[in-house]
Amino acid sequence: MSAVERRIIEEKEVRVSRFAITPHRQNYFLALTYDSDPNTETYEFADEDEPKHFEVKFQLSFKLLLWDNMFRGNGDLFCAYTQRSWWQLYDEALSSPFRETNYEPEVFVKFDTDFNVLGLRNRLFVIGLNHQSNGRGGVLSRSWNRIYADLIAERGNFVIGLKPWYRIPEDDEEDDNPNIEKYMGYGELFGAYRLNGHVLSFMVRHNLRRHENKGALELGWSFPITHNVKGYVQYFNGYGESLVDYYDSANRIGVGLMVFDWI
Repeated sequence: MSAVERRIIEEKEVRVSRFAITPHRQNYFLALTYDSDPNTETYEFADEDEPKHFEVKFQLSFKLLLWDNMFRGNGDLFCAYTQRSWWQLYDEALSSPFRETNYEPEVFVKFDTDFNVLGLRNRLFVIGLNHQSNGRGGVLSRSWNRIYADLIAERGNFVIGLKPWYRIPEDDEEDDNPNIEKYMGYGELFGAYRLNGHVLSFMVRHNLRRHENKGALELGWSFPITHNVKGYVQYFNGYGESLVDYYDSANRIGVGLMVFDWI
């Protein structure tokens, strides 16, 4: 049984409880991360303390099925929530503050599919509406809204997904980050390969511009520790790791634990 098939079956099993909450994206806790060049300029401009190189990073993500089999036995409506936080735990002089938290609610419709594309078996098609913000005010405020699609295919233990998006325009007076597409691009490509309980994953973004091309790369390795918990190593390089730093390139590596993986 493939990883995507197993995920589909697990989600169908929880439908016996209409209000069951299930994992959405990866859920992990990186107890120690190191950013070689933290973004200090933004915090200086906001008259706040500069972030330190070492901090904690974690992500919580879950979804709730609202309506299953919307269209003749297919099409499931979900709402979901993802939260990603960066915590200056090791800065005891400033009482270990949370530096940045990104909140990401969304609604989407997921369709089960089954056709071949370039030797890959396409299993899922998703279309949704996404909001992302950091809940800050003043010069540190960041937010944007997107319509996105997600096409997920597999072959054996390999899963790959293409996620293009369109940013919903805002008035210039209300736009906290008018040039965010220049750094975050118009979509991302992600994938994962499972081998003997280990999962190697990647995510790639690019703004597709000939000049001033910018993007991001995230690499991950999870490995079994117990039945329900994995070790996790993550490396990120590029733009858009967090909303407050979307225009500043990060170079971060971290290690910690994971309780829910891609596959």
